[in-house]
Amino acid sequence: MEYGTGFSPGFNIFSFFSFIFPILFIVVFGFILYQFVRGIKQWNYNNKQPVVDVSAKLVTKRTQVSRHAHNHDNHVHHHSTTSYFATFEVESGGRMELQVAGNVYGQLAAGDYGKLTFQGTRFLGFEREKNVRY
Repeated sequence: MEYGTGFSPGFNIFSFFSFIFPILFIVVFGFILYQFVRGIKQWNYNNKQPVVDVSAKLVTKRTQVSRHAHNHDNHVHHHSTTSYFATFEVESGGRMELQVAGNVYGQLAAGDYGKLTFQGTRFLGFEREKNVRY
């Protein structure tokens, strides 16, 4: 058999990658596009909602840490991103978890009672009332 003609018997890794790479590219690009559209829809939804002020109690708060590793010039760089969440209970008994900024998170304590301001799923503020228990 002559192998210089471009035909080789058996498995050819290069034709496998030339088949798989476009599929993986489409999947990754599709996921990024989906997340982008989802974020725009959430932003648009929040903008259409009224700004609401309610009396609420901070029930709990939590963090979510996402770790990332990047390989650059044979050096692996690690970093993490922390998201902060607070769960509020309104006087009717309903609860809602809202993402808050880190500086706000640090000032909140479970059991705090006050005026919660939000728009859709967007946290706008929490003004604590002193010496008030829910």
